[in-house]
Amino acid sequence: MDRLQVASTNVGADRLDRPTAIAAPDDGSGRLFITQKETGTVRVYHPDDGFSADPLLDIGDRITSGGNEQGLLGIAPSPDFAENPEIYVAYTSADEGTLTLSRFPMDRPDQAVVPADSEEVLLTEEHAEYTNHNGGDVQFGPDGYLYWSLGDGGNAGDILNNGQNLSTLLGTIVRIDVGRECGDLAYCVPEDNPFVSVPDARPEIWVYGLRNPWRFSFDPENGSMWIADVGQGIHEEVNHLSAGEGGANFGWPCREGPDAYDEERCDAGGDYVDPVFSYTHEGRDCSVTGGLVYRGEEFADLAGGTYIMADYCTGNTWGIRPKGDGTYATGHIGTLPIQVTTFGADASGEFYVVNDLPGQFYRVSFEALPPPVNCAVDYTVDSDWGSGFTATVVVTNTGDEPIDGWELEWDFAGDQQVTNQWQAEVAQEGSAVSAANLEWNNVIRPGDSRSFGFHASFTGDNAAPDEFTLNGSVCEG
Repeated sequence: MDRLQVASTNVGADRLDRPTAIAAPDDGSGRLFITQKETGTVRVYHPDDGFSADPLLDIGDRITSGGNEQGLLGIAPSPDFAENPEIYVAYTSADEGTLTLSRFPMDRPDQAVVPADSEEVLLTEEHAEYTNHNGGDVQFGPDGYLYWSLGDGGNAGDILNNGQNLSTLLGTIVRIDVGRECGDLAYCVPEDNPFVSVPDARPEIWVYGLRNPWRFSFDPENGSMWIADVGQGIHEEVNHLSAGEGGANFGWPCREGPDAYDEERCDAGGDYVDPVFSYTHEGRDCSVTGGLVYRGEEFADLAGGTYIMADYCTGNTWGIRPKGDGTYATGHIGTLPIQVTTFGADASGEFYVVNDLPGQFYRVSFEALPPPVNCAVDYTVDSDWGSGFTATVVVTNTGDEPIDGWELEWDFAGDQQVTNQWQAEVAQEGSAVSAANLEWNNVIRPGDSRSFGFHASFTGDNAAPDEFTLNGSVCEG
């Protein structure tokens, strides 16, 4: 995890209109379906052809997107899409913002446009008082059942007391069987749902005690469930459940992240499940965007089995990897260049991200950071004539392994500006300077050194740099 680094490439020439979800049909087509919140449309993207001219689906006439968190929110193609093409979507209805889960059957997998009037409404939940905390993710689990996340009803602090209320679907993730119909329902409730026999509880509930589970996902390999729950004011959290583990209570509003939020609403005998990872709103971090477990082939050696997620406000990205003993390895793995609204994967398991505004579309990749190095730096000003100077820098490998390829970085304390250099490729932006090896001096063997020099101008004080880093490791000196 220490060497894993996230990277990305902008692949969408067209700007999407407030995209919210990405899904891939398993039909060998290589396509991606992308929902657009405000227009109520589903765009189709193919890596060879770009975006299709017409939307696959347009239900803009029945959604409301007046609130920032309202609109067309989630999509899931049927797991047997090649033989039984259907798409399932979650949206906030124009009828007072009702949370709605619907199915749209298709005639064939390559159908270009799905008629909006083919809609089959499966499940709804009233959500009229506030416009936020709608949840909205839709995923098929490894058991073939359909899962749908719903927020706690909105405003702040669970003002409607839904988080611990099993008689409502708000603040939960539901699990239903959409392959059958039971009585007047367009679906059946699986017999092993945890609250089927609990008086007054909604039998569709799989887990509860959630504030706004905007994004959740399943590990394609082991079927475990990852849930990212957007926090109130201090903590963002990620929860992890084994495959088939229903009934979990994540504690909201008694708990936020690993801490108590409102102890007066805690049950003395409550069995609350703590997150496996959380972070605070220090800096500009503000809202977790749940991601996916990487099971693709291209970066399997680097990121295989790692759950990747990001913060919406900053793009800060983390990796979480189960160790197998009930604990987790976690680490900050870099920053994505956009405010990530959602993660998605193509049929081969490679990742994509989009942002709400201005609707950019990126492919995610991973890189290995260079291994840590042991080094020492000697910085010498050879001559100083008041308005400029000449300096020599000697970099020594004090470790036991060769350094193959090096980049030395430092910050000038004053207004020094490099004007010429030799025996290294030197670049400067503001006070930050980097010096990289040339083709002939790229290797520094243990105990050996490489030197380079430069001319620079300055005014005022010509103070030496306080610290040097070589390939990301701080050097002695």
